[in-house]
Amino acid sequence: MQSFKAALQQVLSPVIANVKTSTENLTVPGRPPVSKRRFTSLGVEHVIEKVKTHLEADGKKELGELFETCYPNTLDTTVDHRDDEQGLDTIVVTGDIPAMWLRDSTNQVAPYIHLARSNPPIRNLLLGLINRQATCILSSVYSNAFKASVHQWTPWEKDVVKPAVNALVWEGKYELDSLAAFLKLSNAFYAATGGDDVTFVTEKWVAAVRVVLETMRVQQKGSLEEEDPAYRFVRFGNVPTDTLILEGRGPPAKRCGLVKSPFRPSDDAGTYPFLVPANAMASIEVSKIAIILEHGNAYPDLASQATTLASEIKQAIYSHAVFDHPRFGRIFAYEVDGFGNALFMDDANIPSLLSLPYLGFVSADDQVYQQTRAFVLSNSNPYYFSGPAGSGVGSPHTGLGRIWPMAVIMQAMTSSDKKEIEGCLDTIVKSAAGTGYMHESFQMNNAAKFTRPWFAWANSLLGELVLQITGMKIELYAATGAGKTIEKQVEPQAQEHKEIDRSVEMSAEETLVKVGGDPS
Repeated sequence: MQSFKAALQQVLSPVIANVKTSTENLTVPGRPPVSKRRFTSLGVEHVIEKVKTHLEADGKKELGELFETCYPNTLDTTVDHRDDEQGLDTIVVTGDIPAMWLRDSTNQVAPYIHLARSNPPIRNLLLGLINRQATCILSSVYSNAFKASVHQWTPWEKDVVKPAVNALVWEGKYELDSLAAFLKLSNAFYAATGGDDVTFVTEKWVAAVRVVLETMRVQQKGSLEEEDPAYRFVRFGNVPTDTLILEGRGPPAKRCGLVKSPFRPSDDAGTYPFLVPANAMASIEVSKIAIILEHGNAYPDLASQATTLASEIKQAIYSHAVFDHPRFGRIFAYEVDGFGNALFMDDANIPSLLSLPYLGFVSADDQVYQQTRAFVLSNSNPYYFSGPAGSGVGSPHTGLGRIWPMAVIMQAMTSSDKKEIEGCLDTIVKSAAGTGYMHESFQMNNAAKFTRPWFAWANSLLGELVLQITGMKIELYAATGAGKTIEKQVEPQAQEHKEIDRSVEMSAEETLVKVGGDPS
């Protein structure tokens, strides 16, 4: 592990030397000062005030304080929104990595989407992100992360990728859930605005949707059907999960109706080619996108293709990814290959097996899901950890003994048991370790030893959980009406996209000094 850290530091040191490190966005505890926030919304501030008051009255003061810092973190620190002669454009970086992941960016803005109908600036922010994601998809459909500018440097320029990536790509790992995330943002916006706002359905957007559906079709092929695979990925280094076997092809697959995803939402290579949670997410979002395509009978043929594909994927999950477990009964596998082999585990990153109800694939009381959930939250899952600091699902991405707050949040979101939810909330509050924010992971024996102090997706997911448990998401702004909330967008700082002031990766020393975490 130490040799890997040293190698990683060597890779990142040129970046750190050439990019101005911003610690102003990591004010601990508390939010950045108003003048330093990337985007402000009086509507969001009102949500914070109302929810915090509710939680304090319910005896959850610490959770309220955590919500106050986490819920707006994406807007405070990661957004670059433009509205000029070129149209709406929104870039949302992950936090301590100065690039935009399709998956992360969708999830980062998720807790604000319910405000879209009544808050024009939030609406425009989301429309700008939909537009940016469409640009990214058309630029490189097999890539997972993108730069703010083609002039930005990436540490992954030496990756060997087919099809070759262009200058806008930060990393070229093909992950099925990245494509589903693009669809999810559009679907969520459409639903939040009651289907009244279809301004995002442009020629570019339709072209991006078409490419996504075509790519999924291509990736349903079995390995032996592909003399010349559409996608290959090779990265040279000493981390096996950062590259694909068989000269970049990935593990063998047999056609079964599922869609290949050689990389997981953790950005790690999978053991088997068909990632079940990602396919579940894809089936739901593809079926929903058909509704938008059918709006006004605009694209009936493409809508029909989407409906057929979604149905195939869902049927394939139940035909090829449900197995009898000796302890838990019939459960969903995490990965399969179409040959009958399966991997039984779960990873904290979403989409996960734990998150299947959150994805909309099953109801939380579905029997197969409940049995799968029991497996995931047990020592039969090799990545479920329990210690003095808490219990929860981790990830191979961060090693053994590290719990991800994201998974603890998802455990609470998929539970109807008050005692279980309260236990999760207690772990979540403790996991912040006094910093005021969620982290990527923490050691099961000591929450003060954590990774990634600036991980906006986890902060947004906490916001979603709190809105859910307080019942505020439906209630808030129900009576305001469209356009009645006064908003203010912070003027962009005097810099181009390529100069967004972001920390790339804090060194071990910086992390320990700034937030008291353990970067190991």
